[in-house]
Amino acid sequence: MNDIASAARRIRNIVRRTPVIRVAAGELDVPIPVTLKLEFLQHTGSFKVRGASNALALLRAAERGAPTAGVCCASGGNHGAAVAWAAREAGLPATVFVPDFSPKAKTDVIECFGARLRRVEGFYADALAASQDHARHEGAFHIDAYDAPQTVAGQGTLGLELAEQVPEGQPVLVGCGGGGLYAGGLYAGVALALDGRNRVTAAEPSSAPSLTAALEAGKPVDVEVGGIALDSLGARRAGRIATAVGLSLGMKTLTVADEDIAAARALLWQRLRIVAEPGGATALAALLAHPEHFPDGATVVVSGANTVLS
Repeated sequence: MNDIASAARRIRNIVRRTPVIRVAAGELDVPIPVTLKLEFLQHTGSFKVRGASNALALLRAAERGAPTAGVCCASGGNHGAAVAWAAREAGLPATVFVPDFSPKAKTDVIECFGARLRRVEGFYADALAASQDHARHEGAFHIDAYDAPQTVAGQGTLGLELAEQVPEGQPVLVGCGGGGLYAGGLYAGVALALDGRNRVTAAEPSSAPSLTAALEAGKPVDVEVGGIALDSLGARRAGRIATAVGLSLGMKTLTVADEDIAAARALLWQRLRIVAEPGGATALAALLAHPEHFPDGATVVVSGANTVLS
């Protein structure tokens, strides 16, 4: 918790404090009120800027300046955009490795911030191996998407904001799954920040249930991944930190089908004119599919706007 508070002080003049809106019961086709945390209004469209900025700030402090070889990372898209943005703000070169299926809507954002884009055949794990290899051979600093304390602490600053924006005791849902929201970086940070105040539930696609499988097994395990949110929630294995946090706090997950995610995404646009990528709509999908778990309403984090309407 101290790390999260320190991260909040470190990045308070870098990241945006994103708003919440309250949606009346029935407006989103569930008979309960819903509070939406509009984290898609963050720089680059997702919460990933929080973790990337904290990691980069700590790096610059340790290096007493700028690492001349720059930074690198692996990403399904949003973390890469965050690292590219943070590196540009710091005047550093960045190289981003992405799986070859990463959508153009996300890779265009990465490149628009001046990063070098490297596509890697395979999945997130393959892009991660390529980034780590690049860091070893080129002397660049690898910024992990989700399984490093400085990244998780940065993501946890969203939880501290929520503590000032939503009532104590109100459940909070965050999207979770493979790659950084994904493999539990946001989930772990928010759960730690709100521990004892608000129950946090992780929502995952049933087509990429990495955290669910890890909590059931008591350790990170490989799962088959696919589905509509593959680019943002599609790593094969949950992070060690998220798994440890989930086990220690006795946290639960909810899994939702791809059609539920698509329906939630459509509803956000139709009712509220919010454009969310599938990963960004997964938490709301869990609420819509399982309203019985939240009889008095809930707060839902909507993060991830790097997409196109189709």
